[in-house]
Amino acid sequence: MLKSSTCIAAALTALIATSAAAEGELNLYSSRHYDTDERLYTDFEEATGITINRIEGKADELIARMEAEGANSPADVLLTVDTSRLARAKEAGILQAIDSTTLEERIPANLQDADNQWFGFSQRARIIFYDKNDVANPPATYLDLAKPEYKGLVCIRSSTNTYNQTLLASIITHHGAEAAKDWAAGVVDNMAREPQGGDTDQLRGIVSGECEISVSNSYYYARALRKDVKGLSDAIDSVSVQFPSQEAEGAHMNLSGAGVAAHAPNKDNAVKFLEYLAGEQAQVYFSNGNDEYPAVADVPLAENVSALGAFKADEVNLSDVAKNIPEAQKIFNEVGWK
Repeated sequence: MLKSSTCIAAALTALIATSAAAEGELNLYSSRHYDTDERLYTDFEEATGITINRIEGKADELIARMEAEGANSPADVLLTVDTSRLARAKEAGILQAIDSTTLEERIPANLQDADNQWFGFSQRARIIFYDKNDVANPPATYLDLAKPEYKGLVCIRSSTNTYNQTLLASIITHHGAEAAKDWAAGVVDNMAREPQGGDTDQLRGIVSGECEISVSNSYYYARALRKDVKGLSDAIDSVSVQFPSQEAEGAHMNLSGAGVAAHAPNKDNAVKFLEYLAGEQAQVYFSNGNDEYPAVADVPLAENVSALGAFKADEVNLSDVAKNIPEAQKIFNEVGWK
């Protein structure tokens, strides 16, 4: 009898230990590729005792992986960049709605999914840059980029780039599909070269003289102010910033955001992680550590981010913008934006 009791007790102890181990873990699928994000993860682990197990990859690959894994997916959280990817994850059915007072109170309504399946935690302004020595009258709005006076001057990324897809989707939301198509066609006519490279390459195009106007996310420029970026930092003084549409909707904002996986085995820990990302410590980090704008209002900015200047941000609901992303891709194809 004693032996039997001892065995039962040992089995219970093992069961409790296994349960506790599960409760102390978080399986994070992340397409954020920044070394500085290590600070985000270690701070969360130290504060909560929850161990983060990371699987990193490109956003589309992670979304496809979670779809393939189905109900057996170990993913608790998908962390990715841009509204288009978050919308794609929701459409794929790999996220779930969550109920969190903390997230509702801290994250602005326009930066979260209408069904609470994803939330934005940091932002990047998609803005216009220009050579201040050669461009006397830079485009004041996104629509101005299509004006004939800028023919042969514009560097911008390809139509497959998610930042451009979301920008065009926002133009559809504000101005309608016909105006958005005219704009896209006009930008194609004004390109200084075929789309190539990333956002930093668009800024380098100004420095090299390949173009005089470019479109890029703010944090690539802010990063070049903070540290040496080859082909950009040494000549950064020749590049000026233009926050678009300040008399209208404001500058378009891209998101870095996350959602709880549909079959999260550690859902409570997943919600805790999202709430941590909305907290003061993590929000300050997004600016200081990665040159972004926090999603939460009134969080102090890093000096190099603040150096870009104050501006009006577009407060359109990004759930509405996400609905127009398929139409944006259709327009890109129709106008021949490579």
